[in-house]
Amino acid sequence: MNWVDYAQIGLYITLLALCAPRLGGYMAKVYAGERTWLTPLARPTERMIYRLSGIDPTAEMRWTTYARSLLSFSVVGFLALLVMQMAQRLLPFNAGQLPAVPWALALNTATSFMTNTNWQAYAGEVTLSDFTQMVGLGVQNFLSAATGMAVLVALARGLARRSAGAIGNFWVDLVRSIVYVLLPLSLALAMALVSQGVVQTFAPNAVTHTLAGATQTIPLGPAASQVAIKQLGTNGGGFFGVNSAHPLENPTPLSNFLQMFAILLIPAALTHTYGVMVGNRRHGWVIFIVMALLFGSGLTIALAAEHGGNPILDVAARMEGKEVRIGVANSVLWAMATTAASNGSVVAMHDSLAPLTGLVALLNIMIGEVIFGGVGAGLYGMVIFVLLTVFIAGLMVGRTPEYLGKKVEAHEIKMATLAILLPSACILLFSALASVTAAGLASRANAGPHGLSEILYAFSSGAGNNGSAFAGLNADTLFYNLLMTLAMWIGRFGVMLPALAIAGSMAGKRTTPPSPGALPTDTALFGGLLAAVVLVIGALTFLPALALGPIVEHFLMQAGRTF
Repeated sequence: MNWVDYAQIGLYITLLALCAPRLGGYMAKVYAGERTWLTPLARPTERMIYRLSGIDPTAEMRWTTYARSLLSFSVVGFLALLVMQMAQRLLPFNAGQLPAVPWALALNTATSFMTNTNWQAYAGEVTLSDFTQMVGLGVQNFLSAATGMAVLVALARGLARRSAGAIGNFWVDLVRSIVYVLLPLSLALAMALVSQGVVQTFAPNAVTHTLAGATQTIPLGPAASQVAIKQLGTNGGGFFGVNSAHPLENPTPLSNFLQMFAILLIPAALTHTYGVMVGNRRHGWVIFIVMALLFGSGLTIALAAEHGGNPILDVAARMEGKEVRIGVANSVLWAMATTAASNGSVVAMHDSLAPLTGLVALLNIMIGEVIFGGVGAGLYGMVIFVLLTVFIAGLMVGRTPEYLGKKVEAHEIKMATLAILLPSACILLFSALASVTAAGLASRANAGPHGLSEILYAFSSGAGNNGSAFAGLNADTLFYNLLMTLAMWIGRFGVMLPALAIAGSMAGKRTTPPSPGALPTDTALFGGLLAAVVLVIGALTFLPALALGPIVEHFLMQAGRTF
């Protein structure tokens, strides 16, 4: 690495720390219904949506009603996208006359974009028409991101309110997330990306001739608008098959930096929003700092691994699978950002990462993607770890645990445990099934421990709602399409519903003054305990599987052994 690499990484983290409280404070005002600088433009649109949809913005919901609204809305979006793919041949803006998407792939893709996973077992430019990309995938990028933000806001209300039966209105939270946050930020980013050369057109595909005299067709389309929301909404689905490594999707160093920054911007800012909503800004900062330290630790390990040399190839820095235009450091920074968030976009092929870099990427997803994580999803996942930390600390001193002035009791811990166990079980059980069946093993591009890592990564990405992949695995098979679909449903709603149940339970409790034995949650000590709980509970769950995959691969590589 040179000084430019260090400077850019430092600039990235510094800008994130500076922008997070400002955007976070703005979002806190939005969800509280307070006036913001965007209110004169956004409020008429918000009111019009309520009138056309028959929504009463003053009516609040209990957590069960909130959950039913969320589930019904998600299922309708899933069905609409499924039908759109299977009827693609009959729909407009299909200049390439692309046929209908096969049912198993359509099922997988509809689930993927509805759950904010954006796992893609296909190349977008040769599988989906412009209409399906825009009206199907693009719309779901907004809706799935806003759904995750709504759940976080509902959880924050549940923790902050006293003796309340309601946690807000799902439809209001959804609309405000889109109109006040996602849409204006996406418009600004899309315009910036277009200025850098990201394609945004309905023109037919370009036909050109290579230096060798061959004819080449270059796919075009309205990419910039989808790239903007895919990054800001931590979606990650690429308009083109190679995602953000495509020069028409990510053409310059500035477009690369803007997209990387957009991946973590809203998740980082939501920690401040959360602190404001629960009435403890310092607690929000503690969560942000824990996330930043975990992110920085993983990035340091990954950079060291990628520059540590490969005795088999006798090279100092690994360029295989990297984006040559931006180099090793930027490729690794992107890989860490996209797996820390539930984003899934790539500029380097994760299948070619050093074993220890792949290990960090896997861990980022496996621990629940709570190191910033998806918009909303990462933070409500981290709050679940916060509750477990408070509970464990309470057990250590023999007192009933308290969080934000409320008692944390058996129901909340059961829900928190369920939210952690369900995705973890999916990853381990489905990976085990794939590892002992012909259908699962047939998709590997590599034998040995790296082949296991490919399988582990696929189900971690699905159950973690990430969407990136060790691209050596052929996932467009009936086995993986169906099993990944199930993993994505469980990974999304197996965490969302327990989080809402916790919100409903905590909203009905009274607050009490902190007792002498209560653990303050806005101190460095609590931050250290929280990081330890995340690593011990989240990481040790997967240690045996990781030992058989990237860990043993690293030692075999050092010994010069390949498969």
